[in-house]
Amino acid sequence: MTIRAVGFDLDYTLAVPTRDRATILRDAATDAGAPPLSRDAYLDAHQQHLTQETRTPIFRTLLDGRESDTDPAAVATAYREHIADALVPIDNAAQFLAELRGQYTVGLLTNGPRVAQRDKLDTLGWNDAFDVALVTGELPAGKPNFAAFEALLDALGTDAAETAYVGDDVDADIGGAANAGLVPIQVVFDGGPDPDPRAAAHVERDELVRRLPSVLDSL
Repeated sequence: MTIRAVGFDLDYTLAVPTRDRATILRDAATDAGAPPLSRDAYLDAHQQHLTQETRTPIFRTLLDGRESDTDPAAVATAYREHIADALVPIDNAAQFLAELRGQYTVGLLTNGPRVAQRDKLDTLGWNDAFDVALVTGELPAGKPNFAAFEALLDALGTDAAETAYVGDDVDADIGGAANAGLVPIQVVFDGGPDPDPRAAAHVERDELVRRLPSVLDSL
């Protein structure tokens, strides 16, 4: 079946931080007067709160039981500000998305609280870069849950088999898209996950803008 629509992940696929996230987390915790916070613990807490309004519940979970009177909302705000300061798009992303929209319906499905992810889109100037932009903080479930991908398909108005999904995370993006019947395309990069056999194609992130159109044509 011909591909009619393309969905994208956001973080580490179309936009990347100029500083590693562990450093950003450390700096945000310091600014907010919080004790040191583990990046692995943050990721676990983040996964528990994919459908929240803000990151405050994430940091409440991280600070629970710690000897600290730090306001979780203050850490969430500091972290959001540091992320915004460090986030940059991949090269030529805006033109790339605009050109794709000339041939496909183009969507975004990104995991995370509403305020955090919408702030990233605002920072990048991408509020109008997609035909459809979904944040799991506005949905009943996050990736890799089938319901998140079903919401994307409903918004795009396409069937799963005619919809490609481009992302880097082997569980949330590749596994989730494959289980929902979409055509997964894995973005790979140094330090990222190994290529996953469930992906229909693998594209180096540095080559995504150049190679993805031909990959989509070949599916």
